[in-house]
Amino acid sequence: MTPTSTSVAPAGEQLSDAEVVRRVLDGDTALFEILLRRYNQSVYRAVRAVLKTDDEVEDVMQQAYLNAYAHLAQFADRSRFSTWLIRIAVNEALARLRKSQSSSWSWSGGDDMALQRIETASPDPEQQASAKEMRDVVEAEVSALPATYRTVLVLRDVEGMSTAEAASCLDVSEDAIKTRLSRARAMLREGITRRAGLTLETIYPFGSSRCDRVVANVMAELMSG
Repeated sequence: MTPTSTSVAPAGEQLSDAEVVRRVLDGDTALFEILLRRYNQSVYRAVRAVLKTDDEVEDVMQQAYLNAYAHLAQFADRSRFSTWLIRIAVNEALARLRKSQSSSWSWSGGDDMALQRIETASPDPEQQASAKEMRDVVEAEVSALPATYRTVLVLRDVEGMSTAEAASCLDVSEDAIKTRLSRARAMLREGITRRAGLTLETIYPFGSSRCDRVVANVMAELMSG
């Protein structure tokens, strides 16, 4: 394929992955941008779950996209394009990891791996602080997971891939994915409990601002009588 300089039409966003691939192969290379923007988040998460630090993530992502472009004709539309693309990205990231001869992983993916926050019209500072503390705990524990478990956790629980899709991306059996995911979830729960010091006595915390509010309301009612 020889890159062209055609502009991406707004209507292109409505095209299916298969149609975009077909048109890119036919020479409308500019449409490849649609696939990049459509799956940048997913590719980032997959690559970031593999690499030791965030330093090389963009380089690996770019190379993965170039690899995908070069082999686009091999996409047979038998699976989702995102699965095919992420498998290429994971393989590129693993190759880079092997070159660095490092088995130590970390996670600083911030908001992407954070627990989903409860949306309110105007969350108070206490809620925001609590959410951040829990997010920090989760991030620290995800970073402590062994590589094989962490990758499966990201693909299944963050990216929402099916067992079959994750197995295809990592080139392992579906049973291996199920086993690793179960173990990863268990390790994450145990780690969060240990790191946060959570016990039954600590759930449903009654923060100081809420305490002040309740006391003020009650006392106001008493004094008005």
